[in-house]
Amino acid sequence: MSSRAKKTTTNLTIAIIGGGQCTNEEVILAEAVGKELAKRGVTLICGGLTGVMEAACRGAASESGLTIGILPSDDPSTANPYVQIPIASGVGFARNIAVVKSAQAVIAIDGDYGTLTEIAFALKSEIPVIGLNTWSVSRNGKEEAPIVRAKDPFDAVEKAITLALRGNSR
Repeated sequence: MSSRAKKTTTNLTIAIIGGGQCTNEEVILAEAVGKELAKRGVTLICGGLTGVMEAACRGAASESGLTIGILPSDDPSTANPYVQIPIASGVGFARNIAVVKSAQAVIAIDGDYGTLTEIAFALKSEIPVIGLNTWSVSRNGKEEAPIVRAKDPFDAVEKAITLALRGNSR
């Protein structure tokens, strides 16, 4: 465990959302986020497939972290090899709601329109969203700031845990 990381004693689940296809840079970011979550004792939940999801799960698994994947299909074998608990939903993209509603905070890395729906579901449910190279939100031509920007993976995890704990203390 790095000197910057400390085990979190609270039972937290943080969702990692992002594209099933992504750049090498985003793979590196996602893997680092997964590692840092695991170092903190945080459960990682995601859509369970490839790209950002797989990289984050691989990072968490490398630090003996717990990974959950809520899959769009009926087949648990479609999960990436780093998902420890595959949940076969059979509901396609509707599983995006379950991914974010199962978490106390969401970290969005990159992403396509599926990621954008997850961001919207989280914001609508007042679940904090931390963004790392992801979407921005504007209304009537003016940018809003509902997505908390992170400068790097450590910052993203730090902000997600802080906001999740703040939400749990209500």
